[in-house]
Amino acid sequence: QPMLSLAALDCGVDTLLAAGEVAPAPGGMAALRAKSLALTDLFIDLVESRCGGHGLGLATPREHSRRGSQVCLTLNRPGGAAYAVVQALIARGVIGDFRAGDGAGHADILRFGFAPLYTGYADVWHAAEHLRAVLAGGEWQRPEFNQPHEVT
Repeated sequence: QPMLSLAALDCGVDTLLAAGEVAPAPGGMAALRAKSLALTDLFIDLVESRCGGHGLGLATPREHSRRGSQVCLTLNRPGGAAYAVVQALIARGVIGDFRAGDGAGHADILRFGFAPLYTGYADVWHAAEHLRAVLAGGEWQRPEFNQPHEVT
């Protein structure tokens, strides 16, 4: 392996190992889990308060014990709107993921992941604001966001 790549990998491994340390060291995995839940709680709260009236629903469990570090939203709009919304968000620098419904009553999903090591609360606020702007302004209806791509 190239030495520069290994040096960067070494720093990343050190960061994860430090996060796993237990008391008396500050932080640790419990702190990462707490921040993960705080980030996802904030995103859910912001989406519900700022994006109401745009057909979004919460597919992710609210209970902390049943939730990972991601939030899945449904979008009650016909014709691939969820895919187009994710594409419009990606164009704005908010990286989400799209999962198609199964056609048997399971809706399309907009999925957002939150990495507590490097995602901040301001990032969550900006993501929710971009989502609100995309939905409120109808930006997702632009033709370039409705063209299927290999990767969502």
